[in-house]
Amino acid sequence: MAESALENANPCLACGACCAGFRVSFYWGEGDDAPGGFVPVQFTNQMNLMSRCMKGTDASAPRCVCLSGEVGTAVACTIYEHRPTPCREFKFHGEGEEANPRCNEIRSKHGFAKLEI
Repeated sequence: MAESALENANPCLACGACCAGFRVSFYWGEGDDAPGGFVPVQFTNQMNLMSRCMKGTDASAPRCVCLSGEVGTAVACTIYEHRPTPCREFKFHGEGEEANPRCNEIRSKHGFAKLEI
């Protein structure tokens, strides 16, 4: 199957390794049950008084409950516009023509090829 221009611009659309490899923890006030919060709280777990994490990411084999699709083939975040800060700040490899070493680190744990700039 030919890759679209968007997939070439954003390799995340065919990867998703970060969503199935890291715990996504963030300040509790990002939950939509807090004033100004935006992350749907039904997809989070309370970690302590000050932080939450995305459900599924605190498991021994993490996978965010908001990740749809097959990792390494085609994926999407079902709450993309309402994702927490750590997800917003995790740059895809090549974004701004810069490498993201954590991207390649987690890709290697999934057995995926290293991305080059």
